[in-house]
Amino acid sequence: ILTDLFIITVLKDTLEKRGALGQIKARIRAEVFNALDDQSEPRPPLSHENLLINELIREYLEYNKYKYAASVLTAESGQPEVPLDRQFLAKELNVVEDTNGKSVPLLYGILSHFLHGGKEENTQNAFPKVFLLNYPKQNLGKPPTERNQK
Repeated sequence: ILTDLFIITVLKDTLEKRGALGQIKARIRAEVFNALDDQSEPRPPLSHENLLINELIREYLEYNKYKYAASVLTAESGQPEVPLDRQFLAKELNVVEDTNGKSVPLLYGILSHFLHGGKEENTQNAFPKVFLLNYPKQNLGKPPTERNQK
């Protein structure tokens, strides 16, 4: 019995260190949600605004490797399985990206726009131009607990 408890403890610690335990728990939550989801209750139609908001959130979740959260969002919201084209999304939101901004989700650029008070130099367009936030690239995509704290 003590050996079994030791094996379970070592296995749990190993899965935690590899980051797999969190993924397994998230996957179980997603599967439980799918099993409990009442398909007989119709969802309200997905509005254009909600479609765009959900897509911004999905792009952010997938970029940060929150794939199970993204799958639950897609299933629960009725968002199409195939993501919207990024250029289409930027056009719909009247966002003009700089070249660096294309490497991160649009949500980062929108946040940057508001953090800087919308005072970017932009004489060519009436649309807000979004800039890459000053996050170190090596921190993006890591869980918040592993990111450098200032």
